[in-house]
Amino acid sequence: EGQGKYYCGVGYNHMGDIAREIVEKHLDLCLDAGINHEGINAEVAKGQWEFQIFGKGSKKAADEMWVARYLLNRVCEKYGVDVDYHCKPLGDSDWNGSGMHANFSTTYLREKGGKAYFEALMKAFSEHCEEHIAVYGPDNHMRLTGLHETQSIDKFSYGVADRGASVRVPHSFVKDDKYQGYLEDRRPNSQGDPYQIASRILKTISLVPTP
Repeated sequence: EGQGKYYCGVGYNHMGDIAREIVEKHLDLCLDAGINHEGINAEVAKGQWEFQIFGKGSKKAADEMWVARYLLNRVCEKYGVDVDYHCKPLGDSDWNGSGMHANFSTTYLREKGGKAYFEALMKAFSEHCEEHIAVYGPDNHMRLTGLHETQSIDKFSYGVADRGASVRVPHSFVKDDKYQGYLEDRRPNSQGDPYQIASRILKTISLVPTP
């Protein structure tokens, strides 16, 4: 069965009549609670949805993610459904898993950056791949297979706009060869602890001296 009809899909046949109501109610509750909820979209599998939280500072981002999860569970109670946070909710099938992609940057990366620093940063991420995977959520071996827009769990790669890389580099980051902005670690999964994920990313960044 083709995957394309669900991703960012519209229409009753594709989306049903409950899921969008739930995620939009969740969005409103997050905003009312002061959580910086930045958007939603239907994902690759039917019933699979994504929401984005932007928190300025790792602790704030993790705090808001935990509260957002709580609010989502409470909303779902009212509709008689449960949230499946497992990173491979449809098991060993030809469907994407569920991630919790972590966008990250530092003041230096945004204001200075540079190709040499970026490459040193990616080298550090590669050298500490196992430590990252250890805190990026349970059962990630089921999701990070090298298929379905993932890199294999035992490999590290990065690339511009590469959804199959460990770290995706936005076009804006390499614009005019500045290598400035934010990066996206695509390995954390939907069950991950955002505090542990942020802590590991920051620890690896701290190993790389700024010129």
